[in-house]
Parts: sequence; structure tokens; C-alpha cells
Amino acid sequence: MAVVIIVAVLLTALDQFSKYLAVSKLKPLENVTVIDGFFDLTFVENRGAAFGILNGQRWFFILITIAVTIGVLIYLVKAVKKNEVPKFLRFSIVLILAGAWGNAIDRLFRGYVVDYFEFTFINYPVFNVADIYVVVGTIVMALILIFFVKDEKTGGEE
Repeated sequence: MAVVIIVAVLLTALDQFSKYLAVSKLKPLENVTVIDGFFDLTFVENRGAAFGILNGQRWFFILITIAVTIGVLIYLVKAVKKNEVPKFLRFSIVLILAGAWGNAIDRLFRGYVVDYFEFTFINYPVFNVADIYVVVGTIVMALILIFFVKDEKTGGEE
């Protein structure tokens, strides 16, 4: 479990470094076109969640992050003792924790989440490294749970 926490902390640090660069270098410019008509770096102060939902609910998101972290750590302690955590499930948990922590740090210390990646060829919200962690971690977890984790009662067969 220590490896999970160490890697999550390192990934969180990487996210925070990317946001530091966005705040220090991109914020004054607001927008930099990387690939015209496809990808920009656009500084956004996101005070909500994905797509700006629940705008201004800073403490709600911080409390949710704390609750998720506690729940995941309790699960890991119990499951690791029984040696029941598949490698890729640990990977997904690391990504989700790192993403949640990265955005929670922003909310706690800045009052908003720093977003800066923007695909301009589609109507999609601006996002950041932590968001990528959460999305990839959730997809990996869903695939593992759907296709690889067997139901204890039925052995995975219906």
C-alpha cells in the first residue's frame, strides 16, 4: 500500500508542477495556440466540477475528496491483507487518488482548479493533468471490474 501512496503523491506533484507552469506562464497570456483549429493551451479558473457543474461548491468537493481517500485507503488496507488487489486495479486507484488530490489542492489553496488543455475542434471543457488521471483511472477500473473481477458467489458466471 505504501507504493500506491508514494506513486499517487509523485503523480500529484507532477500535476501541481504543470499547474504552477500554467499559472506562472499561461495565465498572463490567457491562450496559446499549439495546433491551429485543434489544440490550445487556455488558462481557466474552474470553480466547479467537470463542465463547470456545481460551480462554487469548493468545500463540497474537498469533503468528497477526503471521503473518497478514506474509503479507498480502508479498502486497500483490507484487500492488500487478503492479497486481493489486482495490479491494474492498484494502477487505477493510484490515478484516481492522484487526480482527486491534485484538484483538491487547487481548491484548498487557490479556491479554484487550474485548467489549461483545450481541444478546439470539439466543444469540450478545458481540463488538466489531474482530470486525465481521474478519467483514465476510472476507465481502467471499470474495465477491470466488468471483465476481470469474478463475482465471489457465482465465480463470475451467470
